[in-house]
Amino acid sequence: MGAPLSSWPWQNFGIFKYLLYGPFIGKVVHERWFYDEENFNTNHSWCFHLLILCFLRGLIHVLWSSYTNMLFLTRNRRILQQGVDFKQVDKEWDWDNFLILQALVGSIAFYMFPFLQHLPLWNLKGVIVVLMLHVGVSEPLYYWVHRKFHRDYLFINYHSLHHSSPIPAAFTAGNATFLEHLILMTVIGIPILGSCVMGYGSSSLIYGYVLIFDFLRCLGHCNVEILPHHLFESFPFLRYVLYTPTYHCLHHTEKDTNFCLFMPLFDALGNTLNNKSWQLHKKLSSGSGNSSRVPDFVFLAHIVDVTSCMHVPFYLRSFSSLPYTTRFFLLPCWPIALLVLLAMWVWSKVFLLSFYSLKGRLHQTWVVPRCGFQYFLPFATEGINKQIEEAILRADKIGVKVISLAALNKNESLNGGGKLFVDKHPNLRVRVVHGNTLTAAVILNEIPQDVEEVFLTGATSKLGRAIALYLCQKKVRVLMLTISTERFQRIQKEAPPEYQSYLVQVTKYQAAKNCKTWIVGKWITPREQSWAPRGTHFHQFVVPPILPFRRDCTYGDLAAMRLPEDVEGLGSCEYTMERGVVHACHAGGVVHNLEGWTHHEVGAIDVERIDLVWNAALKHGLRPVSSTSK
Repeated sequence: MGAPLSSWPWQNFGIFKYLLYGPFIGKVVHERWFYDEENFNTNHSWCFHLLILCFLRGLIHVLWSSYTNMLFLTRNRRILQQGVDFKQVDKEWDWDNFLILQALVGSIAFYMFPFLQHLPLWNLKGVIVVLMLHVGVSEPLYYWVHRKFHRDYLFINYHSLHHSSPIPAAFTAGNATFLEHLILMTVIGIPILGSCVMGYGSSSLIYGYVLIFDFLRCLGHCNVEILPHHLFESFPFLRYVLYTPTYHCLHHTEKDTNFCLFMPLFDALGNTLNNKSWQLHKKLSSGSGNSSRVPDFVFLAHIVDVTSCMHVPFYLRSFSSLPYTTRFFLLPCWPIALLVLLAMWVWSKVFLLSFYSLKGRLHQTWVVPRCGFQYFLPFATEGINKQIEEAILRADKIGVKVISLAALNKNESLNGGGKLFVDKHPNLRVRVVHGNTLTAAVILNEIPQDVEEVFLTGATSKLGRAIALYLCQKKVRVLMLTISTERFQRIQKEAPPEYQSYLVQVTKYQAAKNCKTWIVGKWITPREQSWAPRGTHFHQFVVPPILPFRRDCTYGDLAAMRLPEDVEGLGSCEYTMERGVVHACHAGGVVHNLEGWTHHEVGAIDVERIDLVWNAALKHGLRPVSSTSK
């Protein structure tokens, strides 16, 4: 049992907690449908106002979260440089509990004080009263209570939850215990109820005060310094009227200073104002405090499709923290996402999406603003290669050690697996890596050692070639599906003479009707899958993955590896990968960086290095992900 009022009454409801809004919605629907339009007045429908207010308050938190996760805008103004990890995301999952609580208490207030249901739209005198009550009552009350909550018993049993988030974020503002939000609700309610009791209340006053209150709470927790120091230098008194994100961030890191709600004046009066507040604010707001950190490794990704482009931290942090699947709430946003992608096609350049730290090294993911389908448009090839080239040159200029090309960014027909850029810029200091060596190693290590025959599609691709040459030297018979005899023979001649007979060219899927190990490197239809015998396992390195059509067969996931346990600041999933799992080509670049290899990995895969790269990955703590059956 926890301390009294430390847990939420609906904490075990899960997603069903939102059913608590049901009575409010029901009352609004009842008033709208069972009264004619003359008698239905939205201004007097308090349930309607409570629902709209909850929606707007939630939207403020979501928009703040979106902004702070737009690293391409905020990276040089971040206060704490660590990333928000999965643990913090889960801890703040129910950040919106306070909205339900305040909606319920608000409904009680409307019944207790009937005059609240008949407020005017606007009353200027109410603004003055609210400001007086906020400064004279709410601010000192919050300051005093906040200091009390930093005492041993109250901190351990209540306030420690709020401070358990190592990196302040917009959702951290709402992450607190039931008791704390009851008190915070009192702090909010005093100016509102006071002005209404005095006869100066209005509906716009309630909206304005509550939304500004939430806006400032999110401002303080956003971990991005957006308020210019010039403003405080020009008007010094503002230092005591309005706090900054830096100011409140110091409270979260040091805990014994900067207790105020929004006004540092009360910290000054209580002798709890941190002396570093203004100096650090000036340093960060100028953008000079954090601009020097250069990533050691960059993974250069691209957008897969219109729907999955919303699987990013700056859309919905909670959604991006889970493996990507199509959700119904994405559909209304699809047209907007399409327009954004079209705008990015015209104006955008490669941008920073996410980052994490591994063994003291900064790893970043940059994104080429192009969708998968655009890579197959002949007229788009030059523009895409230009984007990739500019990203490589930028990485080289700032001192990145390794840049790994993802998926279609290393397409053979596009740039020869990155060889185009290395040949064009022979003096590159950054090492360009396609990561396919580790991808091949992951696929090969998934194949049981007792397998004697495999069926390989996409057999003449870079990965297909490497897999075929490796397996034939293990005396595994490889049925290579290709209609190009010339390409097949070229690959066959690369194998040692004594193993060339293990490579067999086939031109039809029927040739694999007795083979239960399929390695899919080219997308195959359900009809083509039907040639596989019962019990076949489909290994695959094709993007997008094939459809799991056969229920009597099993399907492997795309080649991937789990990052070491000491990874820090990782809070979003890479496409359909599980938490902490990255595509093998991403992991290949990580290994290249950790090993300190100084060669480029472009063009054809060096089969002799497959085992070397695999063992290096294991040495550094990366682990293969079991090929889950579907």
